[in-house]
Amino acid sequence: MATCIAATLWACKPSQKADSNSSSGFIRIQGPGLLDASGNKFMIKGTNLGNWLNPEGYMLKFSKTNSYRLINDMFCELVGPDFTAEFWKGFKDNYITEDDIKFIKSTGSNTIRLPFHYKLFTDEDYMGITRGQDGFSRVDTLLAWCRRAGLYVILDMHDAPGGQTGDNIDDSYGYPWLFESKTSQELYKNIWRKIADRYKNDPVILGYDLLNEPIAPYFENKDSLNKMLEPIYKIGAAAIREVDTNHIILLGGAQWDGNFKPFTDSKFDKKMMYTCHRYGGEPTKEAIQSFIDFRDSVQLPMYMGEIGHNTDEWMAAFCKTMADNNIGWTFWPYKKMDGSSFVGIVPPANWDMIVKFSEAPRSSFKEVREARPNQDSARQVMTELLDAMKFEHNKIQTGYINALGLKVDKY
Repeated sequence: MATCIAATLWACKPSQKADSNSSSGFIRIQGPGLLDASGNKFMIKGTNLGNWLNPEGYMLKFSKTNSYRLINDMFCELVGPDFTAEFWKGFKDNYITEDDIKFIKSTGSNTIRLPFHYKLFTDEDYMGITRGQDGFSRVDTLLAWCRRAGLYVILDMHDAPGGQTGDNIDDSYGYPWLFESKTSQELYKNIWRKIADRYKNDPVILGYDLLNEPIAPYFENKDSLNKMLEPIYKIGAAAIREVDTNHIILLGGAQWDGNFKPFTDSKFDKKMMYTCHRYGGEPTKEAIQSFIDFRDSVQLPMYMGEIGHNTDEWMAAFCKTMADNNIGWTFWPYKKMDGSSFVGIVPPANWDMIVKFSEAPRSSFKEVREARPNQDSARQVMTELLDAMKFEHNKIQTGYINALGLKVDKY
């Protein structure tokens, strides 16, 4: 079975559709806006494939166990490393399939943002594989699906070497070590170069989002870290431009992609735009005036890479605000357990057993033994989750989708 899956994924390598020095077919920048291949105005509208290649605990109803590393350790304590490895392989196979991509397209979306963990492009242990990771195979397959559907893809390094955020969302060790580690910076640079070299001719890719939400606001040396942000971006951009002059490079602000004051050389690349994130607050222009002001000052596009987790009324109002101010968006996330997403995963019966173990004290081997439920029962529930996450079993959140000005037709 594993051999068949690998062969299928390899067969879906992206076709090369343009010369590396040609802009034919690629989304391009014109002042503070984007143009499609025909020269028409292009407004990003879509969603994020969060949790697929960068698991986060809350989307599985875990609270304390809230990053991939912690989830993986918890699963290994619960059901053992061998079953956990097989679970992750099934997770990647089932969480997002071509059915999901077809559905996203049917809503009227035009773009998908793909968050990924840097380990997918290394020989480090990750999601059931101990060497020779499958990141390129997974991305190749997604691009083939999106090519058939007519969707663009933004590749987002959500979890960078060493950690760029210093919180659970980057699967780090509680500090943005990327900014102080030359080893991590070298790996970050090399991964982006490899990605860009592979996909330099593929116009399905809209651009490369170099770092997700760098530098959380919790650190006393936040200001000094902020000064390092633009230089780190320049390292990644330079590596990409060694092999790829076609694609747009996207730069997010510091502190949850919300602070653009650290940028002093705002046009260091000829094909560059900015990305902001926002959750909560008022759905008004005044609430995002700083993003608009920065966008207008540099005369480059601004795009809301993540937004969501609010009422349908709030999201509808904010979508209008963004449209009125020429800001495209990808809502977060496409899929998770229950609501506040395009589609919801209905948890299998007894999933609370897994949640209870994830929240239990497990700081000693004695505590792990005392908290662990029956292993056969836990394996059964995890196997049922792999089926429940398939699109055919998901619950379509019609109100959520309609609130974004999108639609649900035949589904």
